[in-house]
Amino acid sequence: MSRTRPLMFHRLAPYYDHLVGTKDYRSESRFLESLARRLVRSRGRAWLDVACGTGRHLSFLRRHYTITGVDVSREMLRLARRRLPRTRLVRGDMRSFHLDERFDVISCLYSAIAHLRTERDLEATLVNLARHLKPGGVVIIEPWIDPADFRQGFVHLLTHTTRSVTVARMAFSSRRGRRSAVHYHYLIGRPGRRVAHFEEVDIGLLVPRRRLLKLMRRTGLTARFLKRGLPSGRGLLLGLKGPR
Repeated sequence: MSRTRPLMFHRLAPYYDHLVGTKDYRSESRFLESLARRLVRSRGRAWLDVACGTGRHLSFLRRHYTITGVDVSREMLRLARRRLPRTRLVRGDMRSFHLDERFDVISCLYSAIAHLRTERDLEATLVNLARHLKPGGVVIIEPWIDPADFRQGFVHLLTHTTRSVTVARMAFSSRRGRRSAVHYHYLIGRPGRRVAHFEEVDIGLLVPRRRLLKLMRRTGLTARFLKRGLPSGRGLLLGLKGPR
């Protein structure tokens, strides 16, 4: 999807759950379930989470759904399998993964689609998600920041401390045409060890909401944008598949 895998999903994967700070997966999962109950018209309870990461959302969704996860990162899936040892977790690219079933709900959260390189990649991803959706099912996507809302020069600091590790992540945002660039500095400290420092620039694809809706409608889904979504404030892109 990108030229290089972001460090957060590769070398820093063991610290990922610390680096996302106080993200409330339980509350987000409850909201997503309530949304699915209102929208889904298929009769099953199969939920696919694409770019599932370490499986934090799935750990709550499994209470009421039969869950499956897909992620491109071996390191993230390794952590997810420890959390969810009896869950189907598949390594795959969101543009091209192929599973032998279809789902009532498909989610793709935490702006994972921003890591796609081109609009063609984005369109391929939307087609693939629609292909894996049952008639009457819904796709729920948390998009990246709308180009009109992207703030250049924004600085953000996140820190988290446990008995075994202290992590800090400072981010600075800039823009390169249709792409965002978030410059990250990571500090990882463990008792008795020297502090490790990592740097990377995470490039994101900036696509207007209207364009996202148009691309989703091309797949045959009925598309709408929900402004009030998860706490990120980025809203949710919803795609509903009509019955046969």
